Amino acid sequence: MNLAFVGMAAALGLSACGSAFGAGFAGMASVGAWKKCYASGKPAPFIMIAFSGAPLTQTIYGFLLMNFIRSAVEGGADAGLALGVGLFGGLAIGLSGLFQGKCAAAAADALGATGKGTANYFIVVGIIETVALFTLVFSLLLLG
Repeated sequence: MNLAFVGMAAALGLSACGSAFGAGFAGMASVGAWKKCYASGKPAPFIMIAFSGAPLTQTIYGFLLMNFIRSAVEGGADAGLALGVGLFGGLAIGLSGLFQGKCAAAAADALGATGKGTANYFIVVGIIETVALFTLVFSLLLLG
């Protein structure tokens, strides 16, 4: 068994797990916030769909990292390095997705309750997204 393949699988798998948990948390909160809006006769903000889907980008980053690991190994990179980058990079990206979803859940709840602050909430969700982007870029530099 080649350790690089484990690193590739970890990069995608851990990233996707974070996306799944994050989107699940954000989606449940959006549905709950919509219910509160409907029950109180207030308009339900459709923009909460964006909160629910925000963590999905981490799966894309995991896929990109997986492909970059494959290319690096084909170019002669060490399999142990590929394993480490896949495991720790995938974990960091996945955790970014998880916590982005938790933050998006809080944002959906707050937006549903007040109808205000949408831009502020997206800024915070974007900051958490940056962790995944930094992890991807720094992992690429490590493989390079």
